Amino acid sequence: MKIIESNLRIDSLQLECGETLKDVNVRYHVIGDIERNFDKIVWVCHAFTANSNPVDWWPGLVGEGWLFDPNKTPIVCVNVLGSCYGTTGAMSINPDTEKPYLLTFPLISIRDMAEVHQKVKEQLGIKKIWVLIGGSIGGFQLLEWEYMYPGTAENLMPIVCSAKTSPWVIAISQSQRLSLLADSTFRDQEIDGGKEGLKAARSIALLSYRGRSSYNLTQQDESTDLLDGFRADTYQTYQGEKLIKRFDAYSYYTMTKALDSHNMGRNRGGVEKALSQINAKTLVVGIDSDILFPIEEQKHLAAMIPNATYAEIHSSFCHDGFLIEHEQLTSIIKKFLNLE
Repeated sequence: MKIIESNLRIDSLQLECGETLKDVNVRYHVIGDIERNFDKIVWVCHAFTANSNPVDWWPGLVGEGWLFDPNKTPIVCVNVLGSCYGTTGAMSINPDTEKPYLLTFPLISIRDMAEVHQKVKEQLGIKKIWVLIGGSIGGFQLLEWEYMYPGTAENLMPIVCSAKTSPWVIAISQSQRLSLLADSTFRDQEIDGGKEGLKAARSIALLSYRGRSSYNLTQQDESTDLLDGFRADTYQTYQGEKLIKRFDAYSYYTMTKALDSHNMGRNRGGVEKALSQINAKTLVVGIDSDILFPIEEQKHLAAMIPNATYAEIHSSFCHDGFLIEHEQLTSIIKKFLNLE
């Protein structure tokens, strides 16, 4: 399997917030041969803390032997602007100060991320994407991209996302930011600061990703006589420790702000008007137990996008089900693409 990890340099990038980023680096993966299979390119827009190699984090859907096998359908994925896996973000050096941005990093929107995707697409010489797919914030990106550059993709697949970030999701994001700000090492902008705050933020996020049904299914204690030391306690702690080994607090803060910024209707006459201008064949997927982006939000997307179909995954794993229920998702996508 051919894997290329590369970079795109952008001298200057105008952001939606009005600021300009200089000397931007964009890290991306190309997995497979896009020249040999130019008509079957799959572009994956990654979720919140993922990287640009979906073979790592979307097993069962992407990789050799799965639905999107890079030997047949080459995969492209870009590490989003503001993240910390090679693309310019809060831990990058500000060329004006020669110090890391940290909390001075500007507000990044989903539209800024989409603009970066377009620049990578142009560098790779890709005329049209066969399947443009992403879950959660990845779904935000592909919707914005197709609106901003009509005809980008033949098939859109926004999964467990919405047309606009709800007050519910924004409140969850702010709760995570408050956790970060409660950590003095984060407020003081220490270079490795915010680790304790990030663990707490991750714990809050997991509740919204996994929900009651998932925890009650997977975190039951074997003993019915415990007074302390519950399995759910150790799980939350473990997940926080795991994240701080691969992600930093400043990039996490940036990403929460980007998540909150999502609004397809901003300065476009409203959400419905914006969605009505997306003409690509679209598969919208929801999960019946998702409490972060409930299925009524995906149904709304499908109703507003002219050439859209809605499909639903049944799962006890709530929002994270899009990463877990790969058999159901594969079946849904195959039916949509007439691959059965």
